[in-house]
Amino acid sequence: VQLQASGGGLVQAGGSLRLSCAASGRTFSAYPMAWFRQAPGKEREFVSRINVSGGSTQYADSVKGRFSISRDNTKSMVYLQMNSLKPEDTAVYYCATTGVRRSSYDYWGQGTQVTVSS
Repeated sequence: VQLQASGGGLVQAGGSLRLSCAASGRTFSAYPMAWFRQAPGKEREFVSRINVSGGSTQYADSVKGRFSISRDNTKSMVYLQMNSLKPEDTAVYYCATTGVRRSSYDYWGQGTQVTVSS
């Protein structure tokens, strides 16, 4: 399973970015997808997840109402639309997916840097 994240960059506070993650190597539509992030000096934290159909999503409290996760099973892509960005959103963002048992996130992309300036 290969995951390739893209779309990060430098943006001013209040701005928006859309992250993309391209998946390959197995049936994309059969597995949930998620985004995590890791800020400098901090542990990696959960941001959002989406189920196989896209009909169920979850968000960390810190991004609820500002971020939106979606997926396109026809393109094997997952997206994270980030609006009203804050400096505390600065981090490396990773897309991830579960293993066959769907009990843990076993596959990770390489990460994309998001920097929000104040």
